Amino acid sequence: MKILGIETSCDETAAAVVENGRTVLSNAVYSQIAKHRPYGGVVPEIASRNHVKKLPGIIEEALKDAGETYESIDALAVTYGPGLASSLLIGFTAAKTLALRLGKPLIGVNHHEGHLHSIFMKPDAPAPEDVFPMLGLLVSGGDSSLVLMRETGKYELLGSTIDDAAGEALDKAAAVLNLGYPGGPIIQKTAEGGNPDAIRFPRGLDQSDRGKWIYKYDRDLCFSFSGLKTSLLTHVKNLDHTPEGDELRDISASYQEAICDALIIRVERALEKFPVKSFACAGGVSMNKVLREKLVKLSEATGVPLLLCPPAYCTDNAAMIAGAAYEKVRLGLRGAEPGDVNPNLRLADWV
Repeated sequence: MKILGIETSCDETAAAVVENGRTVLSNAVYSQIAKHRPYGGVVPEIASRNHVKKLPGIIEEALKDAGETYESIDALAVTYGPGLASSLLIGFTAAKTLALRLGKPLIGVNHHEGHLHSIFMKPDAPAPEDVFPMLGLLVSGGDSSLVLMRETGKYELLGSTIDDAAGEALDKAAAVLNLGYPGGPIIQKTAEGGNPDAIRFPRGLDQSDRGKWIYKYDRDLCFSFSGLKTSLLTHVKNLDHTPEGDELRDISASYQEAICDALIIRVERALEKFPVKSFACAGGVSMNKVLREKLVKLSEATGVPLLLCPPAYCTDNAAMIAGAAYEKVRLGLRGAEPGDVNPNLRLADWV
């Protein structure tokens, strides 16, 4: 079964053709980073305008690279949330129009489902049934959460960020240090050769709770990066100079270490609380070299196998959307065609 996937949840315009959920026949992505860099973050209006301009060509590119035509695909899949409303609407409208015009089924996919499925987007990946129950760490620019998957399409959210996502924290650190945008790759590069123990930045929620916990998730499995950002800002303001050279490398390395430690601490706690066959990490921040090294060490220490997403599918892409859609079809759980986009869509069990 060949599925044409479309993804426009934020600032990547993407389309892909995937066969039987795993064989990626094409994966076309137009990144808007250069368009948003002058503003230090994603500008929704700029993002949606570029989706309108670029999506038709990206879809044609995906079909051409796959050696397919509109008529030869079996179904369409599209991200309908969460994300920027104006961006989601472009991809959703295009997919719905094509589905109606071609008489093909349309499968709506949660963007976070796509990221979680991305770990299976390689030929040597195990079958989902062989690695469940699985603990998933989802780390991106818009979300940081721990998800327990007992089987395909069955999600239990164990913990989430109570403020910023890890990706946001990296972007804001890069802005404070005048390094540019996006923050993740720049912080990682700047941190090379730095001392990660030079500054003890907070790991978030690492002190005993001094007030009533108002969130529905286990405090020990939740993330917080607002205090880390404030600590960095305070540190830089207290300097009587602009950090550069070794000092800048040490600050970047220490900040990156704090984020990765905060993530690893929660994964380790979850592995102690929930018996699983495997654990995984997906999302844009999962490309971070230090985080990957720490995850591998945790896997070796616990004996729980680790599944990592191929780098090509860590950031937003349409192959993961088409892959997740195929699983819904395979299991007969694709549900009703979504009527509209949902910018605040949450993970929910497939029914």
